[in-house]
Amino acid sequence: MNQKHHRHNSPASHVLTPPESSPKYIKSRRSKKFLWLRKPLRLTYLKLWRLRGRPKFVAKGLAVGVFAGCFPFLGMQSILGIFLATMFKGSRVAAVAATWISNPLTYVPIFVFNYKIGKLLLRTEDTVSLPLDLKSFAAFKEQGATFAIALLMGSFVVGMILAVITYFYGLAILERWRNNRRIKKRKLK
Repeated sequence: MNQKHHRHNSPASHVLTPPESSPKYIKSRRSKKFLWLRKPLRLTYLKLWRLRGRPKFVAKGLAVGVFAGCFPFLGMQSILGIFLATMFKGSRVAAVAATWISNPLTYVPIFVFNYKIGKLLLRTEDTVSLPLDLKSFAAFKEQGATFAIALLMGSFVVGMILAVITYFYGLAILERWRNNRRIKKRKLK
């Protein structure tokens, strides 16, 4: 009898090698698919958790990141966030993380909302229908500049409002968190 086969028949075999139909085995196989993504996400999470800047510094980074995330520059939002964080002397890491306000799940609702706000502010007519067919695509091409201006105007206004809200709420949360850490350190002494 093969020793490997013998191990499978032993009472502790489920500890050494899980059967392929067990939930733990299936879960471990699924998690290996995204193993390459796990490390960068964990590093970003730890960087955010360990941000050691003053609360104002981090709150500025969060605010400019949210502002940059409201714009439809897919793929360029992080670069815009880093640029704005450098310009306003905020945390670049917090800015990049805050640009994730727009992600593949939230792109459409955010940009539709921004477009409607821009259209309202510019008082333009809605000539673009959202389910695109050949007729609406031609109308979209004709109204391309108007659409783009309305979207950018709405993105700017919504971004400014969300950035101000993010700054003040972020500042309050970060200061409270910092004070709680100080209190815990004093208790440990």
